[in-house]
Amino acid sequence: MLGELSERDRAILALETAWPRHGGAKEETIRTQLGMSAARYYQLLGRLIDSEAALEYDPMLVRRLRRIRDSRSFRRATRAPGFVG
Repeated sequence: MLGELSERDRAILALETAWPRHGGAKEETIRTQLGMSAARYYQLLGRLIDSEAALEYDPMLVRRLRRIRDSRSFRRATRAPGFVG
């Protein structure tokens, strides 16, 4: 393995894996389960899914999250003024 995931990293990935099965506000779950703000969570998640260690740990989840992020990024870019695609 290229790098080890911390307990927090594994908890973040576990929350993302389990999230579709949970109801309620995700932000509240992040605060209660992980003890951090949603903004910090998404900042850490963004870095985490770019890591090889996370890809090795849960390849299907990490690839899905990367696709979602890339799709959202592309949609934002195409709405930007001056974009020629």
